[in-house]
Amino acid sequence: MAKTSTQPTVLLLANGDLRITANQNCWEAQKEMEQTLIKAVKAAGYNIKRAHPYKKDQKHGFIQSQKEGMDVFAKIDPKAPLIIAEAVWQYSHHLLHGLLTHQGPILTVANWSGTWPGLVGMLNLNGSMTKAGIK
Repeated sequence: MAKTSTQPTVLLLANGDLRITANQNCWEAQKEMEQTLIKAVKAAGYNIKRAHPYKKDQKHGFIQSQKEGMDVFAKIDPKAPLIIAEAVWQYSHHLLHGLLTHQGPILTVANWSGTWPGLVGMLNLNGSMTKAGIK
């Protein structure tokens, strides 16, 4: 008999750049940050699941367009808790439309690095969410 978890699940999203080369160059930093984040989320008593896959053919796991973001949000529970993890620059319009109607809690997190601008990306997303009235 399979063991079922009673821990709640949080969905992880990683928003990226429009440029595939930028996403490929930044992927290792994002992957490292996600691994650290996953450990912390699990230690807090939650399961964590990516809301979208790593794209083996493109060598990164970022949402890289508005259409891709729309496809991701079409498949997730609108009340699911979300973590948007940013270790890189990102384009807020990839996710903003889905966040406008999302009913569950949204947590944004970022790295602090002089090389990879995750904090800048997160602040851009947070500013866009504020301007759009997302609370």
